[in-house]
Amino acid sequence: MSKEMLNALDTLEAEKGISKEIVIDALEAALVSAYKRHYGQSQNVEVEFNEKKGDIHVYAVKEVTEEVMDSQLEVSLKEAMEINPAYEIGDTIRFEVTPKDFGRIAAQTAKQVILQRVREAERSIIYNEYSAYEKDIMQGVVERQDNRYIYVNLGKIEAVLSKQDQMPNEHYQPHDRIKVYVSRVENTSKGPQVFVSRSHPDLLRRLFEQEIPEVYDGIVEIVSIAREAGDRAKVAVRSTDPNIDPVGTCVGPKGQRVQAIVNELKGENMDIVEWNEDPAVFIANSLNPAQVEDVIFDIDNPKVCTVVVPDYQLSLAIGKRGQNARLAAKLTAHKIDIKSESDMEEFYANYDEAEVEEVENEEPTVEATEENLDEITPDMTADDIENVAFDQEEE
Repeated sequence: MSKEMLNALDTLEAEKGISKEIVIDALEAALVSAYKRHYGQSQNVEVEFNEKKGDIHVYAVKEVTEEVMDSQLEVSLKEAMEINPAYEIGDTIRFEVTPKDFGRIAAQTAKQVILQRVREAERSIIYNEYSAYEKDIMQGVVERQDNRYIYVNLGKIEAVLSKQDQMPNEHYQPHDRIKVYVSRVENTSKGPQVFVSRSHPDLLRRLFEQEIPEVYDGIVEIVSIAREAGDRAKVAVRSTDPNIDPVGTCVGPKGQRVQAIVNELKGENMDIVEWNEDPAVFIANSLNPAQVEDVIFDIDNPKVCTVVVPDYQLSLAIGKRGQNARLAAKLTAHKIDIKSESDMEEFYANYDEAEVEEVENEEPTVEATEENLDEITPDMTADDIENVAFDQEEE
């Protein structure tokens, strides 16, 4: 058994990446269990595996006492001193108790436990490997699908792609190669579970890092992303180098860089806009390709604004089903109300008319002057004071 065991340990370490120490620990624990099952007790049993020879030895550990109450757990001081005069009360002594048939019994019992430990070690290795890819992008192959998930082979594990993480404009077939964003990795009782996404906004971020060296190096930063997967996305970028145009860098010569990302996302439209520390400028940029005339912020809430656009640009600014305005609001973290110039002119005209009407409806006031001040006395009513002013005007 010794030579076969050593060969098995070497094979596990070479092929599975499981160290000998892990397997030996599992083997020793399994042998203690086997001894307990077949020989009735294991409170004081230790199993030792010799890594060089492959031999297995079972030892009963007994405590040196003055008076022996349990011969399986204790040994008298007299017996201990016969073994070694240096022993004292409280010391422990190991006695070898390896049964003659223990090898056969232990092998049968230990097999399942060892396999379980090996599986746990493999799961731990896989979990550690794939947890390093969490929040990152990987390439996989579509294997199969059911009512809940599409299963993507990432090499050593099958990741799951849920319906909400799929892109509505994509239809996945077995053997399709796709890039996925690893949203989370969990270590469950059934083993590591990897969840991936094609609709996550950060998939776009990682694709930009892959295709655009300036983004990967941090020269061009992605400030925010607003995405409706499979349809359209807006990306706000800025440059840490004043000599580099962030938008032009991301678009690339003849649009080659951004086109590679669009192709990977099966035609998802991409708007790349320049971030600006001035919220009004940033909001105007975010509504690209529409032209913006003015951005008016709410006095009570700076996160709410009204954007004024030319009449012929209103539908373009709002977008199909309100998509352009919706994505711009997500990108800038502002509530945006879009109005045409004619709507704003009408609004201001109505506002001015209301102001005039309010002034006309106000009660006339009497102004005290030097000429009539002497005629006003404390006991006069408001009508009396008004009559004094009226008489003075007639004079």
